[in-house]
Formats: sequence, structure tokens, C-alpha cells
Amino acid sequence: MGKTVTEKILSDHLVEGELEPGEEIGIEIDQVLTQDTTGTLVWLQFEAMGLNEIQTELAAQYCDHQTYQFDFKNTDDHRFLRSAAGTFGAYFSRPGNGICHNVHRENFAAPNKTLLGSDSHTPTPGGLGQLAIGSGGLDVAVAMGGGAYYVEMPEIVNVRLEGELPEWATAKDIILEMLRRLSVKGGVGKIFEYTGPGVETLTAPERMTITNMGTELGATSSIFPTDEQTKDYLERVGRGEDYEKLQPDEDAQYHDQVTVDLSELEPLIAKPSMPDNVVPVREAAGAEVEQVVIGSCTNGGYEDILPAAKMLDGRTVNLTTEMIVAPGSKKASEMLARQGWTAEMMAAGVNFSESTCGACIGIGHVPGSDSVSLRTFNRNFEGRSGIEDDNVYLCSPEVATASALKGEIIDPRDLAEELNDLEPPGLELPEEYEGAESDIIGPDDAVDDGLVKGPNIGDVPLKDPLDTHLQGEALLKMDDNITTDHIIPATQDILMYRSNIPKLSEFTLSRVDDTFAERALESDGGFLVAGENYGQGSSREHAALCPMYLGIEGVLAQSFARIHRANLFNFGLLPLEIDEKAYENIEQGDDIEIVDDIAKAVRSGQEEFTIRVNDDWETTGILDASDRERQILADGGKLAHVKQQHEESGGAPADD
Repeated sequence: MGKTVTEKILSDHLVEGELEPGEEIGIEIDQVLTQDTTGTLVWLQFEAMGLNEIQTELAAQYCDHQTYQFDFKNTDDHRFLRSAAGTFGAYFSRPGNGICHNVHRENFAAPNKTLLGSDSHTPTPGGLGQLAIGSGGLDVAVAMGGGAYYVEMPEIVNVRLEGELPEWATAKDIILEMLRRLSVKGGVGKIFEYTGPGVETLTAPERMTITNMGTELGATSSIFPTDEQTKDYLERVGRGEDYEKLQPDEDAQYHDQVTVDLSELEPLIAKPSMPDNVVPVREAAGAEVEQVVIGSCTNGGYEDILPAAKMLDGRTVNLTTEMIVAPGSKKASEMLARQGWTAEMMAAGVNFSESTCGACIGIGHVPGSDSVSLRTFNRNFEGRSGIEDDNVYLCSPEVATASALKGEIIDPRDLAEELNDLEPPGLELPEEYEGAESDIIGPDDAVDDGLVKGPNIGDVPLKDPLDTHLQGEALLKMDDNITTDHIIPATQDILMYRSNIPKLSEFTLSRVDDTFAERALESDGGFLVAGENYGQGSSREHAALCPMYLGIEGVLAQSFARIHRANLFNFGLLPLEIDEKAYENIEQGDDIEIVDDIAKAVRSGQEEFTIRVNDDWETTGILDASDRERQILADGGKLAHVKQQHEESGGAPADD
């Protein structure tokens, strides 16, 4: 039987397990990346495991979230990250150089390689035929030290693209159409592999818009085959030698198929406050728009901003609308500036921002009260923009620009009809992606040879091994689709404490209940209760680490998002799945007791656990875990587990 593209890469990197859906596999990792809000813990964990040099082909540390450096704590983090990269042998991308995914695709991403990153949008270079997966930082630290990355083998779904995009429809509309059909839970346990005749009509940057935002489907990853479009892009970024042809075999077997006829797509928009709340733009038209932002790792490339510049040429932004452009990389900024487009956009009323994640996580350009903000980003979770009860819509740069010109949401086709002289800008790649390389410091040019830790950088707290008995209060009951932004917000007043867990933990679940952290500290252990898809969104392991620090013993949920589930194991929190009836009957404040001998049951492979509520009634919780995950959980988390293994073996954690 033939192989899919995904299976070919996994087969070449497989170190343990079999490529059967649902089976745990261990794969070798070629490249790792991390960013400044997750990277500090990655390097502190790397140090805590006793490791002294990276073992992957390449490791890259980016500074893209806290670039405005509101506080010395941010600046100290960047200094520490530069010193860690220099000490352990990684590339360091300086603050302001751009968003990790954009800079990585320009400089390092390559076909037939594996990439693990401590950011949920790591799958971006799947558009170049790289199998890229987002994970918690501890998993990245282990992989960087030479250990395998373990994941449950996903189902591989064939997304067959047919036809060709019509005028004004874009790659953003392809992934919005996927979200409209499948929802934010539709990709859980799956890898989406794009095939079909429509693939060859899409440039590599367009493909990377799709693979980037495939994360919003809950997918483990998304990937395209490689072809002349891939080769063309790699040559334009000066890395033609990295090209490898990678296609599925003719008799490759997929677990499911989704067919999208590109010729039938139209401009789409995701309404507040979830990426799958998608409708045609014409259904949302007429809403007054006060802010438009073009940028992010989804649509912040040169080729994303150029269409907006062409649409703005000779025109001005509506007087009641603020328009901001935040390129995804400094190279994109430099190219636009050298070609004169930056000046033209400024003349049209556009404000330029630094190349940063910034507004996407609520740092800078926070919308006004009771206003509509159109963004070309990948997430519009409620409150993520920096203000509660926001109204954030997600759309393509073309829809965003048309709406900025009109001052209200409008389909660009309708604006073109109104203006008569507005032509579809199309998509244009530069002859060469050229720009200064001074903001990437390679391992051979490192300026630090020891770790530099400011006063805000603390140690990584450890959890004790599992006890025989777990009992405590249901400290908080939550709804479906609780995101990691709910658990640990990323606004600038909170983000600066990512290296200081005791302080950061004070903000745990504050967007759900601002009394939670104080109540958790005062209680003697306790549990979280949630509905479906608990922990969706960002890969931030702090969403597991901070509850652990506050004494939380476990989470009872109807289902878990993939990365967060792994992070719960990594920090020794018991994740039990409960059914809908149990969820409905458990109330906040109830006394929860896990009746079984926990440590013994977890190690022995027991799947069903008896949960006693108020010493009055009982239900069952399911622990779906591999033998490896059970050992990690029983040992109190992955850091303690791997550190012990490393000390026993006297070398890198080849198995964990």
C-alpha cells in the first residue's frame, strides 16, 4: 500500500511505535523553535535536566511577543534568551526581527524535515512540505536534548482542492471555509494533507496561510506536497538547495476526505468570538468598523500586505477607521519600504507597527469599547484583543482593506462595483526576498557564553509524585471551549511574569473567576471541571503549570485539546474524561474524591476511575494514556521524570 506525504516523513523519523491511528509513536525531531513567552521555561527546563548542548540539527529562539518591552522584565527575558541560545548552541532572532513562524519560513523551514515548536502555530511550514507540530515547552526542551517527541498517531485526512480561486477570494477563505465546515474541534486527532489539482494553483505563502490556521481546527498539523511552487519559493528566499520533491503515492490511503472546489469560494469572514463562526462577508456587511489590522503570522507576509497597498494606492482610509499594518517580519517591512509602498500606505492613512505578535495577543492596538475590529489574524477568542467583550472579526487582507476604505464591513467585490476603478490586486511574489540578516545571531557568532538571569527569572517548580489518595473541592466549573487565554491571559500586564511562576499564578483563570487563584491557594488541593475541548488555543504550558503551582490535582473534562492534555501530563495533573451527565451534575464547591489508589492505578494501566461526589453519588472518569504518559504522571511530571532518566543514563534523554 502506498504512503501519504505525512506517512513518508513519519516513517523516516520513527523511533518507536507503529503508524496506526490512536497508537503512540515517538519521532526524531530535526528542528525546534521557541518564542519569548514560552522560551524562558524551555531553557530553564533544559538547564534543569542537566543538558549543555542542543542535539537537534537546528534550534531557533525568537523574540516576537514582548518586543515593545513595557517593563525591564521583558527586556531581561530577552537578554536571558540570547544568553541561553549562545550558551547552548541555538540561533537567536532579536526583538523586532519578526514573528517566529514568518522568520523561520524565510530562513530555516525545509521539506521532509520535522519541526517541533512551543507555539501552537508551528505547523505553518507545512506549506513547504515540513511536518511541523506545536507542543508544550517541556516537550521542546526534551527534543532539543536529543529525546524523541511522542504523540498519538493522528488520522490523516485528505483535503482535495479542485478548481482555482476566483477574483477577490484568497487562501484565507480556504481555511475559513474549512472552519465553517468542520469547527474548532473538527481537526482534533487529525493531520490535514492537501492534495488535488487545486494545490498547484497556490503559491507557497498561500499554502502557509492555510497550514498556519489549521491550528484553529484543533489539528495536530497540516501539510502540502512539494512541487514547482515550493521550489520557486525556496529559490526566492535563497535556499533552493533545500528543495526535495515530496508527493503522496498514487495508491496512498487516507482515513477521510474533504473536497473543496476553490472556484466556488467567495470572501468569507469569522464573526465574534470564535474562528469557526464563519459567514460570507456579504452577510456581515454594513457593520461600522473602527479598527482594521493587517498582520500576524497568518497574513503578515510581504505578499499579504502588497495587495492592501495596491488597493490603497491613490485612496485614503475612512476618517472614522484606524488602519494598522504590522508586517510579520522585518524583512517584509524592509522590502515594502525600499519599494516605496510603506510611504504610499502612510499617505493613505495607515499606521505602521513593529514586526511582532503584538495586537494578536492583546499587546498594543487594543480596540475601543463597543467597537468593531477587523483583523487578518487567526484567533478572535473573546477578550484576546486586550479588552473584554470585544467584537473582533477575522478576514483576508483584501476584505480588511476594502472595509477600511468604506468604514464598514464590505465585500471587496461590492466596493469594486461602487468605485469602478478598484481592480483585484492578485498575489505577487517578489523576485527575491532580500533584506538585512543582522538580526539573526548564529551559534558561531554568539555573544554570550553563560546564562544571564534577571531578578524576575525564577526556577521551574516541581510537583511531588502522585499520592495514593486524591480529594478536594471542585474549585471551578467551566463551559465548553475554555482556551489557554482564559487560563493564563497574554496581555502585557500579565505576560511579563511568564518567567515568574509564583507571580504569574495569581492571574490563573482570572478571566473566568478573579477569585480563583486566591481560593485555590487557600484550599488543600482541588479539581477543575470543564466541558468539551478544554485548553484549546495556544501551546502555553503555563496553563498547566500555574494550576499545578496553586495545588490543583486534576481536571475533570468532557474532552481535552491535544497540546493542553499533553501539558497536564507534563506537569503531573490528572486529566480524567467524564461524560455529559457527570459534567451536568457536578457543581462548583462539591467535594471530589478519587476512590482508587491513584499511584498504583495509574502505573498499572487502569483506565476507569471511580469519582465520588459529596460522599453521596459516584461516576466514572476515564484516563486515556499510554504507558509512557502514565509513568510521567506518576513521577510528578515530565521534568522530574526525564531528569531522573538523564542522571541514570549519564547522557541525553533518548527515551522519555
